[in-house]
Amino acid sequence: MRFAFYGRMSTEDFQDYVTSRAWQRNAADELVTGKGVVVVEFFDRGCSRRVGWSDRPEAGVLLAALADPDRGFDAVVVGEYERAFFGDQLTALLPVFARHGVQLWLPETNGPVDAADPVHRALTMLLGAQSKREVLRSRFRVLAAMRAQVVEQGRFLGGRPPYGYRLVDAGPHPNAAHARWGRRLQRLEPDPVTARHVRWMFAQRLAGHSASRIAHDLNVRGVPCPSSADPGRNRHRSGAVWTLRTVATILGNPRYTGRQVWNRQCTDHDSTSSRKRAGQRWNQPRDWVISKAVAHPALVSEADFIAAQAVDASPRPADGGARRYALVGLVVCRVCGRRMDSHWVHGRPGYRCRHGHTTAKLNASDRPKTLYLRQDRILARIAVNLAVSEPLEPAALADSLRTQGLTILCDADTCTRVNTSSTGQPQLQLIN
Repeated sequence: MRFAFYGRMSTEDFQDYVTSRAWQRNAADELVTGKGVVVVEFFDRGCSRRVGWSDRPEAGVLLAALADPDRGFDAVVVGEYERAFFGDQLTALLPVFARHGVQLWLPETNGPVDAADPVHRALTMLLGAQSKREVLRSRFRVLAAMRAQVVEQGRFLGGRPPYGYRLVDAGPHPNAAHARWGRRLQRLEPDPVTARHVRWMFAQRLAGHSASRIAHDLNVRGVPCPSSADPGRNRHRSGAVWTLRTVATILGNPRYTGRQVWNRQCTDHDSTSSRKRAGQRWNQPRDWVISKAVAHPALVSEADFIAAQAVDASPRPADGGARRYALVGLVVCRVCGRRMDSHWVHGRPGYRCRHGHTTAKLNASDRPKTLYLRQDRILARIAVNLAVSEPLEPAALADSLRTQGLTILCDADTCTRVNTSSTGQPQLQLIN
């Protein structure tokens, strides 16, 4: 028989391709000795077992080859079940192999898998559950160990140091074997160049300044942003200036208090497709893992950090009254396609669009002129368009627009009309 060999290794950083391929190929060769020979190989590198075969590069090519009558092989052999399959993947693939008349050989079945054999069906179900359990157990052990290392030891677990810190040597690795190999721990230490900027940001925040104003002042002073100050560790970022989000992230990072913090973000492991990137999301503070003791020099005291989180720099009306914007979220700028911001204009509700510009950014000479529209003028033009003689009630109009899925598309020109957008979404177009 002519066999196609399939193998897989998950991480190239922690596994040796030559070694991994060799032991899997040896197991496959031992299984088919005297019965055939391997004539072609398919080996996936850097691919998780959770990813389905159709989404793995080499496994996908192998599946496509099954339908070719001149494929050149009669059966597929793998060296170890866990390297090839996860969960119920094999159960779903067996009908595909059977449809094309190709056998699948496993060391665990000592030959071809027989989907009609109840023993083989039970075995494949057991192996699938075991493969899934191995991943879950490994993940649980690693996460539990990382939690203990942060809480009890305040250990730095890797990654980029926060802006304002740098990494320094923290002594030999606590694992004796790793220490003999020369591995050493690292810890955070204030960076002599950037630490003062972090302290300044917290001082400005405690003085009541907004994150947008702090970012603007940093840009005016010419202070390099994190991606410019340390481009080697920020290759995924191309920003050259400070942004509101960057400042807000720094002001909300509790590691500046000197305590080690872990699990501020989590990764979604539900995706089983290599075409979908594992999504990350922020955890709630109650889920953060924080060291019991101070693990590195602080750039801000815990009391000041907590006080900075309570600072609200949002503008407030001088009279203390509430400002209401009936059409919030319904007015869209025709120039750039953004939803227009609510904006109080001479004692009246209005809307503006700065076309992506914020006070954190320096003014660009080619930036389109900011668009301002007063709410009462928008309502008046809609009334003319609808041939309504009485003034429109803002709240009732807003409810009607939302119910019908309408938005108001504006620019600084002439008239009002109703049509349907190219996407099929109805839009009430107002041109001032």
